[in-house]
Amino acid sequence: DAISEWGLDAALADKFNLIASLALAIECGAVFVVAFGALQAMAALLKAIANGQATGLEGRQIWLRFATWILLGLEFALAADILRTAVAPTWDDISKLAVIATIRTMLNYFLAKDIMAFDKSQEAGSEGGAA
Repeated sequence: DAISEWGLDAALADKFNLIASLALAIECGAVFVVAFGALQAMAALLKAIANGQATGLEGRQIWLRFATWILLGLEFALAADILRTAVAPTWDDISKLAVIATIRTMLNYFLAKDIMAFDKSQEAGSEGGAA
């Protein structure tokens, strides 16, 4: 029995199982969020092509909406990794989590920065067109 082999009591083992199940559920949420965003982006792209509005600006807007879903998915995936590492971390697990968190944080930062820059250019463009 793994519980007695590790010297864990049943209550502690149940808590570990609950955390592992929660991490799996959060990871499934990340997959769902990214898949939903991808389907939404593909539908928007097909609609733009069908309507003859497949311009660079429209493509950029579709990409930014998709990037927002990717950012949310990355946050869910990082949360799942943190939960898994919190159960019984080894130094190897901690170092892997640090690398994953750094990469995801950098992706998150640059995607968010790109989204903000596009929003600012959209605001400037609409203000310039209204003047």
